[in-house]
Amino acid sequence: MNAAVLHTINQPPHFEQFPEPIAAEIEAIVHVHAASLKPVDKQLARGSHYASHRELPCVCGSDGVGHLDDGQRVFFGGPRLPHGAMAERTVVPRALIFPVPANVSDATAAALPNPGVSAWLSLAYRAKLVPGENVLILGATGITGKLAVRIAKLLGAARVVAAGRNQQALSTLRDLGADATISLALPETELSEAFLREAGQSGFQVVIDYVWGSPAEAFLAAITRREFAVIQSETRFVQVGESAASTLTLPAAVLRSTALTILGTAGIPPGNVLFEAFQQVMAHAAKGELHIDTERVPLADIESAWQRDRPGRRLVIITRPD
Repeated sequence: MNAAVLHTINQPPHFEQFPEPIAAEIEAIVHVHAASLKPVDKQLARGSHYASHRELPCVCGSDGVGHLDDGQRVFFGGPRLPHGAMAERTVVPRALIFPVPANVSDATAAALPNPGVSAWLSLAYRAKLVPGENVLILGATGITGKLAVRIAKLLGAARVVAAGRNQQALSTLRDLGADATISLALPETELSEAFLREAGQSGFQVVIDYVWGSPAEAFLAAITRREFAVIQSETRFVQVGESAASTLTLPAAVLRSTALTILGTAGIPPGNVLFEAFQQVMAHAAKGELHIDTERVPLADIESAWQRDRPGRRLVIITRPD
């Protein structure tokens, strides 16, 4: 079968033949229609991700959409190595197969779940957002950040503030539900002042952070109290990505003077939680309430597509013609 095969770490995969997968008892063969090309796929192939490929050759791609032997169209994740999603067929655990609504296209079904479910879980499962709370999205101009802005509103957030570097993308976020925007390109002192201003008297109960580094430091500086005071509300800070930097400086005063809880995404959640999040994201997509910009690329063009960058748009590798 045809596949995107990785032979060397930190090199693009090649379009070539790869052995057919064989399913074990708790697995299923998926006839793949499409697979999105995501940052995590490139990190895995570069060797920079904690779950990077250790045995080569292997097929790239961590999730996608296709059909089972009985014809059911599904989204799938977690292909068993050395198989991957960017192939005509793959093998996956049955527990990581989810039905796809009929009116959601293959491209959307392949591209939306990874960032959409991630944003949904960060807000609903990790931050435990309650309707009426205020939310700050750090890194709101990326694909997942945009979805987080929209999902925060769908989950009932009273006020959503979107912060990012891409000024053009920032200008579109009010259409997704952002009540205010902050440019992360501001000098650190001005950025802290902007966070403090937008927090107002009620503050941010939830912060979803896709950037880390200096923008996160500026926010933490803004909420650090300089006097003894009664704390009005807790801030749940969920760390998701590190597009600005992988480390930051955290003064002890931040934790001692504020009601701050810092959380990570904590890997893959229990199956029932993951399934519920997927269903919610797909249901909102089917109603036109969640959208992702995509660009379709044939599997045969994987090597050139691997080296392309489309900010704000997700490349979708099409493994079979329409």
